[in-house]
Amino acid sequence: MRPKIKSNTNSFGRREFLQRTGLACGALGLFQAVAPFALGSNEEVRAPLFFPFCIDWHDSKKRGYAEQAVMLKELGYDGVGHIWLDGVGERLKTLDEAKLRLFQITMTVDLTPGKAPFDTKFKDVLTLVKGRGVQFCLLMNGAAASDSSADARGVEVLREMSALAQDSGAQLLLYPHVGCWVERIEDSVRVAEKVDRPNVGVMFNLCHWLRVDKQRDYRPLLQKAMPRLWAVSLNGADVWDEKPGWDHYIQPLDKGSFDVAGLLRTLRELGYKGAVGLQCYGIGGDAREHLARSIVAWRKLNEPVPSH
Repeated sequence: MRPKIKSNTNSFGRREFLQRTGLACGALGLFQAVAPFALGSNEEVRAPLFFPFCIDWHDSKKRGYAEQAVMLKELGYDGVGHIWLDGVGERLKTLDEAKLRLFQITMTVDLTPGKAPFDTKFKDVLTLVKGRGVQFCLLMNGAAASDSSADARGVEVLREMSALAQDSGAQLLLYPHVGCWVERIEDSVRVAEKVDRPNVGVMFNLCHWLRVDKQRDYRPLLQKAMPRLWAVSLNGADVWDEKPGWDHYIQPLDKGSFDVAGLLRTLRELGYKGAVGLQCYGIGGDAREHLARSIVAWRKLNEPVPSH
């Protein structure tokens, strides 16, 4: 995903919202009701649901949605993430035919004063995904990275979107993305807590965290995010890369020096029970080849550790 991509474009009080929405216990349960993490030693466990996203842009075979769905089913993925608000109807049709799930839709939000904050297609897409437990991953633009002075505007926009999304059962996730206003997981948590709506949470993205955070201690960040941490994305990566671009921070899951197993173990210890997304942006060649390698690596990462 490239930073700072712009898009075009009745809220009510929290008490009324909580009275009207069923997300606090209903839809939230849908998102969290996935298989528990593996990597245990003395317990019978299974891997969480696993899906790739950003698989369209650099696939040398230029597969359409139907071809992608067939490929993902054959490889053993649980579904896919969709980028932007166009083509959602076709995506859903092809996934339904393959008995796969649409996990996420990525979209942009723009806080620039005087601009429509989100595309009007958002309302139509909410209707399409009603009852499917879809998460909208929000790339927040229109203010300097991590600038808390924009919080009031961000909260206003997100509460409006939250109210629109409540009947669909969808969640809104603040997606930390390098160069965006919400650039760090800390920004996601700060803003989500101020929005204070039961369908607004946060996402942790390994590649963007590696790029913006010079520390490599993710545990306290994840622990603080846990009450609203409803999605995680990972990929193969090197621990450090001083050069710009994503060649070393986004790789197939069987490559890179970063300890992905350690990250998964930490998430499990903290009680994370959501799905896991596989970031594929910028990985060239035949998508089937790198997706096949990544799911083999995923299964190995989730093999139970033998007890001694």
